[in-house]
Amino acid sequence: MSNIPSVTIAETKSIIDTANALADAARRVILPRFRSDLLITENKSFQSFDPVTDADKIAEKAMINELKRLRPTDSVFGEEYGELKGESLYRWVLDPIDGTRAFIAGAPTWGVLISVEKVGTGAIFGIIDQPYIGERFFGGLGLSEYRKSGKRIKLNTSNVEKIESAILLSTFPEIGTEKDKKAFERVSQNAKLTRYGLDCYGYALVAMGTADLVIEAGLSIYDIQAPACVIEAAGGIVTNWDGKPASNGGRIVAASNEKVHKNALELLNS
Repeated sequence: MSNIPSVTIAETKSIIDTANALADAARRVILPRFRSDLLITENKSFQSFDPVTDADKIAEKAMINELKRLRPTDSVFGEEYGELKGESLYRWVLDPIDGTRAFIAGAPTWGVLISVEKVGTGAIFGIIDQPYIGERFFGGLGLSEYRKSGKRIKLNTSNVEKIESAILLSTFPEIGTEKDKKAFERVSQNAKLTRYGLDCYGYALVAMGTADLVIEAGLSIYDIQAPACVIEAAGGIVTNWDGKPASNGGRIVAASNEKVHKNALELLNS
């Protein structure tokens, strides 16, 4: 997703420590509302069910407040509150709950997404955090790691090269336009296994090496930037369906390696 960034050792530590602090702050306010009667849900759309909860809003505010305390000159772009301009070279991109529908349903496939951009370089670091399971995935600035309950494991994507041997993940079976859906089905029909509804957790599984592909459409910058950092640091590749950078969202292919990525693109665009 980005070139190797020029970041000092001190700045690297500050960014990683701050990202952990933001994820911790989000966990504290989100978990009491998960599987709780206290949760308040609204619909953002008149045409369909596009939910937002009070947990989304409270978590993003908690992260912004923590960032103001630790790195007050940095910028922020979040799903719920948009752009907050800063003066430094760094911008934090936040999705307080990626997978709000799963959150409402009580399924622990949602996550907190946190990424950091540097002006002129792009995204340099990302976290996927699943508070309920207690799993945190890191990627960028020399770090590619899974952490849970004090355990740390290096992340490595799989070496599966053929679609016929690949495990494919996606959030929705009704992906993008009708044309997009047919393109996705070409890959799915050839894959060893397809599973739906995993939200950002699917990207974490590709980074961990237990799955091989995520294919989705209609994503925003805050949906893909952190997962891309994590997957690429683990040895994978993330682009749009045209093979170009995916940093601003759209139609996404996240793959464990270049060969399975190339095979997926060929099927999507055939």
